[in-house]
Amino acid sequence: MFHIKAVEIITKSLRKAVENDPKGREGMALGQYVAGMGFSNVGLGLVHSMAHPLGALYDTPHGVANAIILPTVMEYNAPYTGTKYKDIAEAMGVDTSGMSQEEYRKAAITAVKKLSSDVGTPADLKAIVKEEDLDFLSESDLADACCPGNPRETSVEEIKALYRSLI
Repeated sequence: MFHIKAVEIITKSLRKAVENDPKGREGMALGQYVAGMGFSNVGLGLVHSMAHPLGALYDTPHGVANAIILPTVMEYNAPYTGTKYKDIAEAMGVDTSGMSQEEYRKAAITAVKKLSSDVGTPADLKAIVKEEDLDFLSESDLADACCPGNPRETSVEEIKALYRSLI
């Protein structure tokens, strides 16, 4: 409940916040607060566990790292999410009427990519991650406290493949 409301608020606010519009910034403050209430109730997952070592190793801002990683992990997790991506797509303004599960999952991922692109978030980690750091990053991710909250079980090898797909 909290996360879907946060997605809705952030989708409506982020573009304006990036333009330094006071209403957009106010919306983002509310959106991050509501998202935080959700995190405290159900935890996080692979997106956050992958973002943490990027901040530690490369000083990548956590929000930027999450935004870059999110669509890739959404694709990875999609088969394990039931109807959750339909709720996400709808919260982002997508009309899911008549869509199959595969279609609304793709629509949610596309909406996330579009929002990130609209606010200037890089689409990949090419300028950040070095190939020689993949073992360290992947092992750190699996050991991170957020990783067990992911809907799909994972491994160092799968995490490494996710990183590699972004560089």
